[in-house]
Amino acid sequence: MFQTLKNAWHMPELRKKILYTLFILLIFRFGSCIPVPFINTDVLAAYFEQSAVAGSMLGYLNMLTGGGLSSATIFAMSITPYINASIILQLLTVAIPALERMVKDGGEEGRKKIASWTRYLAVVLGLLQGFSFYTLLKHGYTVSMLSNDSPLAMAAIVLTFTAGTALIMWLGEHITQNGIGNGISIILFAGIVSRGPSLISTLFNLFKTGGSGIVSGILMIVIGIAVIVFIVFMSNAERRIPVQYAKRVVGRKMYGGQSTHLPIKVSASGVMPIIFASSILSLPQTISMFWKPEAGTVGYHILNLFSQRSPFYIVLYGLLILAFAYFYASIQFNPIEIANNLKKNGGFIPGFRPGKPTSDFITKALGKVTFVGAIFLAVVAILPLIVGAINPNLSNVALGGTSVIIVVGVALDTVKQMEAQMMMRHHKGFLE
Repeated sequence: MFQTLKNAWHMPELRKKILYTLFILLIFRFGSCIPVPFINTDVLAAYFEQSAVAGSMLGYLNMLTGGGLSSATIFAMSITPYINASIILQLLTVAIPALERMVKDGGEEGRKKIASWTRYLAVVLGLLQGFSFYTLLKHGYTVSMLSNDSPLAMAAIVLTFTAGTALIMWLGEHITQNGIGNGISIILFAGIVSRGPSLISTLFNLFKTGGSGIVSGILMIVIGIAVIVFIVFMSNAERRIPVQYAKRVVGRKMYGGQSTHLPIKVSASGVMPIIFASSILSLPQTISMFWKPEAGTVGYHILNLFSQRSPFYIVLYGLLILAFAYFYASIQFNPIEIANNLKKNGGFIPGFRPGKPTSDFITKALGKVTFVGAIFLAVVAILPLIVGAINPNLSNVALGGTSVIIVVGVALDTVKQMEAQMMMRHHKGFLE
C-alpha cells in the first residue's frame, strides 16, 4: 500500500488528485471544529461521556462524525442523512419497476435524476434529524443543553445542522469527481480516523498504570492487528470460476482457445452492508430524541429493544447485514447476463453447457460466496457488540469492529483505484 502511494505521488495527475482530496478533508475537519450557536457544549460533552451513551447508537454516530456530534459542530450529523436517502432510493428502485427502467434504460440521464432525488431527500431527512437532535438537546438531559431555546435559536440550530449535511454531500461529490476514491466513503474514513489520537491516549494511560494495564494494552494491540489482517485477507479473497474459450478460425487465423477465470469476491459489497444496516437501526434512536416514553410503558420497552446491548438489536443487526450483502451481490452480479456474454464470445465453464446451466451454476456459486462474505461482515460487526453487552465497561469496544472494517475497507478500495489509474497511464497501447 505504501509503495502504491509512493508511486502515485510521483505521477503529476494522481498527485493533484491526492492533494485535492486532502484539501477537501481539511475543510471537513475544519468544519468539524466549528460549534453551532446557542448550545452549551460543556453540558453536551458531559452527556456524551456517560457510559450509557458511549456504547449506544449516539456513540456510533459520534464516532462517524469524528466527535462532531458531541461537540455540536456544523458537521454534527455528518453524511448520515445522505446514506439513509441512498438506502431508500435504492430499495425503491428495486421495488418500483418504473424507477428500475429509468435507471437501466435512461442511461446517464436516469442516474443523474436518481442522484438529484437522493440529494433532495437527504436535505429533508437532514431537517428531520436536525430537529430530533435539537429536541434531544432541549429535553434529553437533566438540564437543558441549550443556552437559548427561542424559536429563532431553534431555526438557526436546525438549519445549520442541515446546511452542514448539504455541504458534506457537496464535498463528497467533488472528491468522487476530482479526487481519489468514493467521496462519501472517504469522509466516513476521515471521521473515524480522526478519533485515533483518543485511542492512542487510552492506550498510553493503560501503559502508565503498569501491571494489568500493560497486559491489557498489549492485548488490545495484538487483537487489533489480528482483526485488521483478517479483514484484509477476507476483503481480497475471491472465488475463481474457470472459463474456457473455444477455438475459432477466421480467414487464415485461429482465435480463442484461451483459459481464464471469472472472479467473484467474497466481500464484493465491501462495507456498505454494515453502513446501511447501522443507518437503518439509527432510526429508532432518532425517534427516541423526539419521544421519551415513561418507564414501564410499551413504547419504553420497544425503544429498549433497539439498545446496542439488547440481544434483539444484535440479532437484527446481523440479519440486516446478511440481507444487504445479498442485496448488493444481486445488484453487482447478473448471472443470466454473464452467461449470455460468455455464450456470445464463445466462452463456457468446463462441465456446464452454455445458457441456463451456466447461469444456474454462477447463481449457486455466487450464493455460496456471498454467504461466506456476509457471515464474515456480521461476525466482525457483532462480536464487539456482544463483548460490550457482557461487560458494560467495554462499551467503547462495541464500536471497534464496525469502525475497523469501514476504515480498512475504504483504504483498500482507495488503493485499488489508485492502482487501476496508474495501470491505465502506464499501458502503452497497441500502437507502440
